[in-house]
Amino acid sequence: MSDSPVDTNEVEHIAELARIDLDEDERDLFAEQFADILDAFETLDEVPEVEREPELTNVMRADDIEESLDREEALANAPETEDEQFKSPKVS
Repeated sequence: MSDSPVDTNEVEHIAELARIDLDEDERDLFAEQFADILDAFETLDEVPEVEREPELTNVMRADDIEESLDREEALANAPETEDEQFKSPKVS
């Protein structure tokens, strides 16, 4: 693993914010793991930037208005209706 730029006091502070009780071994382990995570972010900073792609354009088709079922046809196969609406079992 790496030298820990994160000390156990910082880990303890984070644990308190998260309301997690950590023993000394766990604090040491998390300090090492946090250091590894920070190293990974530093590695990401080394990745060269690439040229951005041009802004995206809308490739969606326009909505076409089409004839649809009227209310009576839509409700025709419903097992139960009430006041010209679908009726379903209560959800508790």
